[in-house]
Amino acid sequence: MYDTTLRDGAQGEGVNFSLVDKVNIARRLDEFGVDYVEGGYPLSNPKDEALFSEIAASPLRHAKLCAFGMTRRRGVAAADDPGMKALRAAKSPVITIVGKTWDLHVDEVLGVSRSENLAMIHESLAFCGADAEVFYDAEHFFDGFRANRDFALSTLRAALDGGATRLILCDTNGGSLPPWIDQVVRDVRTALDDEVRLGIHTHNDSGLAAACAMAAVEAGCTQVQGTVNGIGERCGNCDLTTMAANLRLKMDRDCLSADAVTRLTDLSRYVYERANMNLVVGQPFVGPAAFAHKGGMHVHAVQRVAHSYEHVEPGSVGNRRRVLVSELSGASNIAAVLGEKYDLESDKALQRQVLGRVVDLEHRGFQFEAAPASLELLVHEARGTRTKFWDLDHYRCVILKRGEEPAVTEAIVKVAVDGAVEHQVAEGDGPVNALDGALRKCLRPHFPQLDRVHLRDFKVRVVNPTAESAAKVRVISEFAVDQGRDWFATVGVDENIVDASWQALADAFEYFLIEVGGGKT
Repeated sequence: MYDTTLRDGAQGEGVNFSLVDKVNIARRLDEFGVDYVEGGYPLSNPKDEALFSEIAASPLRHAKLCAFGMTRRRGVAAADDPGMKALRAAKSPVITIVGKTWDLHVDEVLGVSRSENLAMIHESLAFCGADAEVFYDAEHFFDGFRANRDFALSTLRAALDGGATRLILCDTNGGSLPPWIDQVVRDVRTALDDEVRLGIHTHNDSGLAAACAMAAVEAGCTQVQGTVNGIGERCGNCDLTTMAANLRLKMDRDCLSADAVTRLTDLSRYVYERANMNLVVGQPFVGPAAFAHKGGMHVHAVQRVAHSYEHVEPGSVGNRRRVLVSELSGASNIAAVLGEKYDLESDKALQRQVLGRVVDLEHRGFQFEAAPASLELLVHEARGTRTKFWDLDHYRCVILKRGEEPAVTEAIVKVAVDGAVEHQVAEGDGPVNALDGALRKCLRPHFPQLDRVHLRDFKVRVVNPTAESAAKVRVISEFAVDQGRDWFATVGVDENIVDASWQALADAFEYFLIEVGGGKT
């Protein structure tokens, strides 16, 4: 397993790792038993240069750090080329050199003779191999092989003669299909010494990066290059979380450390967090929806026989099963999600009552998959256990905007709590912040524990866009408890975005007091 998250992955749109991020990701990959971690091109920027210094000062335990660079410039001796010297100066145990394999690139992009290109490959690897193991990345190999088989093979031979210990066949454009990958890898093994160790590097432009890498492994490649979560330029790279799960669980191939596959979901989410990217919900194996079941028939079946709708156990990759509740659900979904907590397993009538309410509300634009706290409030409502902690008299928001000055928002909230009238005003950065402040002022004397609740995410989605600016909106508000990992989410829907926000906010406070905060203190 050869990870290029820090180099190829960082080329993806919206990805920007700090030096600390890169060091921490490299160490996390090392813990997982990744064999090679590509740190980047030392000459390209100070951050990558600093990474090699940081790792050299405290080396990785298992993984070998790889410096990445291109062949020497044309007409310049390898010993005089700044790029070559920077690669050796990085003092990494492995240096990966990328070279041109497709005659189109040699003739039209580099503009050098084919013999000079072969010399550039040979001399670059020989120079870098003086004090490091050297790998050769055969760029655009599958396109080059299709265009000119003999020349493509000659570039591999030049790399071997220069000291390459591994040849990595790259589908740089990401347009190859698995049968072509399989055919070419087998052809290369026949044309070269069968003992030559081959690697595969695929891109996902056809949506087949993982499938192509699997085909290459079946055909004889012993190294897979890719990135965590498949991040990378254009459509991304081969996703190493997908590959690791398939190699271990489906193909019984040795990769990563013994228990690493059971922690793949944690690795995936760690890298998303470091990259400041949203999770890909439907990502195979590690996505939040990878083992989520929504259709009533599916839920009923999976509760009886898990593998009837799950190709592997969720825990085998560190993920978990989720049962979703929506208008497509059956009563079994209600029982599966909330049955144990609320003793609903045997109460079919209550299950149907809650389901009917869900169907009605989703028709009006609500959605409960991302707002489980609101779903639980529906159960309390159906059981008659929904406590009313306050009565709203009214709220009002005023926004004052003068010229180019920042807008000022003021919210007034009047509620009755235990017979006491609370009437408070608060300013905020917008109506939601102002309403939150005013409602907290009203409730704090009675429920001081609400100070433990903090908004951590807020999403607004138009429900019926054909109504344009008069459209109904759905607000999902997500709250953390004590700034920790415990969280819950609520939903509000209305044509008025402020009132939709108020619904979600008020429900969140009510849910916390019922389920977490212990009611009145």
